[in-house]
Amino acid sequence: RGKVDFNLFVELTGESSNSMVNEAVVKQYMGQLSEISDGDATELLKMAIRLPDALKTEREEIDQSEFNQIIEAVDAALEAINNYRSSEGKALETEFLQRVINIGELLDKVIEMDPQRIDNVKERLRRAISELKESVDENRFEQELIYYLEKYDITEEKVRLKNHLDYFKETLETHASNGKKLGFISQEIGREINTIGSKANFAPMQQLVVQMKDELEKIKEQALNVL
Repeated sequence: RGKVDFNLFVELTGESSNSMVNEAVVKQYMGQLSEISDGDATELLKMAIRLPDALKTEREEIDQSEFNQIIEAVDAALEAINNYRSSEGKALETEFLQRVINIGELLDKVIEMDPQRIDNVKERLRRAISELKESVDENRFEQELIYYLEKYDITEEKVRLKNHLDYFKETLETHASNGKKLGFISQEIGREINTIGSKANFAPMQQLVVQMKDELEKIKEQALNVL
């Protein structure tokens, strides 16, 4: 992102330019100097000729051949810039894809781990009731279990996160200006990852969430460099 301001200044030197005395300005200087100095005309002229704008340079306009050379140089510079941008863009695209793939692989591990997490929730709930030295009523236990499983269910988050990752990759394949769009998708990815983390209530899964956040942060940093 950003912009480039391009300005071209042409300065002709040697035989291509002629310096001439700016008589009107020199006479004005000499008149003013004579009022404050007793020097003769020669001395006043020496002083006046050194003052700003005492000399003027008449410059010839560049010819078509010289202009064409300038255009060729500018075109070459612009082509080099575009080639560099293209190279940088491909490098960014490769990095984006790898980060998204990494998050997807971590999501697969989360999905694979989810049954274990649910078993862990069941066991902790049963243990908590047991520690109260109450006989575990199976109906009550099932009701509590359903409540906690619904509270910590991450099915929707897993589906939405996968969809956001797929959409991110699809957006990368388009040729439009997508920097802001990629930023918005990254925000949505972050929301789903954060929700999974808050609902996980299971240390191994939360560790995977931390890794996903790390990958996403790198995506967000690079997305700022995309138009």
